[in-house]
Amino acid sequence: MLDRRAGWTGLLLALASAAAFGTSGVFASALLDAGWSAAAAVTVRVGLAAVALTVPALLQLRGRWHLLRANAGSVLAFGLLAVAGCQLAYFLAIGRLSVGVALLLEYSGVVLVVLWTWLRHGQRPSPVTAAGVVVAVAGLVLVLDVLSGAEIDLLGVFWGLLAAVGLAVYFVVSGRTDDALPPLVSAWGGLAVGALALGVAAAVGVVPWRTTAAPVQLAGHGVSWLVPVLGLALLAAAFAYATGVAAIRRLGSRTSSFVGLTEVLFAVGFAWLALGQQPGPVQLVGGLVVLAGIVLVRVGEERPVPAGEPLPEPAGAPAPGR
Repeated sequence: MLDRRAGWTGLLLALASAAAFGTSGVFASALLDAGWSAAAAVTVRVGLAAVALTVPALLQLRGRWHLLRANAGSVLAFGLLAVAGCQLAYFLAIGRLSVGVALLLEYSGVVLVVLWTWLRHGQRPSPVTAAGVVVAVAGLVLVLDVLSGAEIDLLGVFWGLLAAVGLAVYFVVSGRTDDALPPLVSAWGGLAVGALALGVAAAVGVVPWRTTAAPVQLAGHGVSWLVPVLGLALLAAAFAYATGVAAIRRLGSRTSSFVGLTEVLFAVGFAWLALGQQPGPVQLVGGLVVLAGIVLVRVGEERPVPAGEPLPEPAGAPAPGR
């Protein structure tokens, strides 16, 4: 009963995290339309989120600095690959590909999570899980509408797949529980490292940096630029990462990665409500297909393990290099 309760708690946390991440498009659009560069928006987002989590993270550590030292590798991987690397690769991808294709490539990272848990930990996906993977990815293709006017560029595809690796690292590293940092501390450490890396990338000119203090349009209303900045930092980063890591600890990397696909559905919904970008029939059908795929993955992950099949390792199995 306790495991089932933890599973439902993890599912609710994962959905809350996906919904929070899904608001980033609305907040970011307001800043980009006002003249901000994407790199500036995401760097400020990640940096302020790290600042916001500093005091709560230090309170959770309570002087246990040995935990931070013991998990330094995981924190660096989280910050450099899952935060900074994923974001930079995605920005470079959308410079050469349509947004839909770039997002589809990034979210193919959930397939990499399945392959990693299979090859590294012997957690072979069941037929039901495998069917859920196919169904969820097919639904994502429909939601992102990548079949109409898709633009393909080999270098863009490379950057998109690199973003997928960063996304996979986020789920795999966050799934550690053995001697791991508390979820909020993990999120704080990763965001701090990511903000530093993004700041360096902007300083050396890898990505363009533009900001403005002019008022912005948000959901049809003129507001201060601080409103979308705080929304991005506090809701779409600090809250989203902290709840996301907590969810992964409860659900495991594989299941939580597919629940994370609902971020795309939430993003479409928020864009509809705030920006009037109504989804078409194909996108609505795709959303239902994605949800069906997630349900299949969840059912497949809960099935009993047949005799002779290797037992799955716990969600907290050591991450690469640990």
